[in-house]
Amino acid sequence: MPRIGLLFNHDWDALGFGRLAGAFSFDEAGFDLFSFPSNARLIGFDLQRFAARQARRARARGWAGVVSHHEQFGALAAALVAEATGLPGTPVAAVLACQHKLRAREVLQQVCPEANLPFAALDACYGGPVPDGLVYPAYVKPVKAAFSVLARRVDSQAELHQHTRFGRRELWVIRHLVEPFERVARQRLPQAGTAHRLLLEDPVQAAQYNLDGWVFQGQAHALGVVDAVMYPGTQAFMRWEHPSRLPTTVQARALDVAQRFLAAVGFSHGMFNIEFFHDPGTDRLTVIEVNPRLASQFSDLYRHVCGLDPHAMSLALALGQDPAALPRSAPVAGAAASLVYRAFTPGASPPMPGPAQCAALARRFPDALLFSYPRSGHALARDFKWLGSHRYGILHLHGRDAAHLKRRAEAASALIGWPAPYADRLGQPSATLAMPDLPDTPHQLIPGARP
Repeated sequence: MPRIGLLFNHDWDALGFGRLAGAFSFDEAGFDLFSFPSNARLIGFDLQRFAARQARRARARGWAGVVSHHEQFGALAAALVAEATGLPGTPVAAVLACQHKLRAREVLQQVCPEANLPFAALDACYGGPVPDGLVYPAYVKPVKAAFSVLARRVDSQAELHQHTRFGRRELWVIRHLVEPFERVARQRLPQAGTAHRLLLEDPVQAAQYNLDGWVFQGQAHALGVVDAVMYPGTQAFMRWEHPSRLPTTVQARALDVAQRFLAAVGFSHGMFNIEFFHDPGTDRLTVIEVNPRLASQFSDLYRHVCGLDPHAMSLALALGQDPAALPRSAPVAGAAASLVYRAFTPGASPPMPGPAQCAALARRFPDALLFSYPRSGHALARDFKWLGSHRYGILHLHGRDAAHLKRRAEAASALIGWPAPYADRLGQPSATLAMPDLPDTPHQLIPGARP
């Protein structure tokens, strides 16, 4: 069996690659940012030293490939290991250019200006004074971050000032999350400038989508599009749905933008995910960001609806093979969704489902994947400060079509005691309907996972 190095292999990836363990031998490395004591390794973490150790291990163990879909550290680490060992991989410079959001905006302006936004670096250090003369409203986000941390719209200088006030604990976390990337970028992409800062963009009010795909021999290919649905009146994701309702002509335009951008940054090989807006009134397509790795959370959706396994495709790429040659399985659903449960005020999160509820969910909905995120203390306060809400759970389900999926989601949500994320208005979920049936192959139920 080919031996593959899996870096920062947790949660969605642990499930996706776990299904393929019979055909591959895996060596794992990295730590979990979301659990203690694993995340204590963030103290003193050096990405280059980590990659050098894995490169030595790759030579000693005879790795045939290396892969990671971990945004914060893994994708860059895998690129460094591939470069050092001569294994197939995404070029390091391309990963840096995608993940450094200011540099990505600059490249977009050069090659896809019609899909770019007005932007500017916020010339202030963490917690420093907010400069005068900025135009509001503005959308602010870190130059290097993940999980939409600290990304939000601000309508005034006072609001921006408040958003950028950090306590000592927060500053420690922010700096230690960014510094490993910063050290590599200073050496390999110095023209981009420091990642220890924030970026300002013009806010956009339009529907949001994700184009997933891969690049092989320099050519970008589309895996599919996943639609994002927000909680009404917020910037918080309520669910992701596949297949997409976006017209195929717009999907093709998104792929064209991806091809031009990825070619410009030297992205010649690997999986990618591009987040973008589309305004049906103006027909404008605007790039939010480009991620140089698989969006692992969506892998389950493509598997059920399209019969494509993105994790298997990423392993093919790691071996230098064309993922298009992989066989498809028979689709088992006409629609699938990743449902996100959130609280918008402290203390409003419902109880986590107990063992009996989880067992009942597994019996009635064998296709369900349930992830819970209990938070308290500083971690809960940081969620509200950085994200504006507390994401306390995610549930994956599929159905014959979108209407059938909604009925199943409402019934499953009632079973675990959570309001279904199909709200007509914030805080007012739609009524629960009768329990539907959908025979399918059972999947693993994993309460407590943290994607």
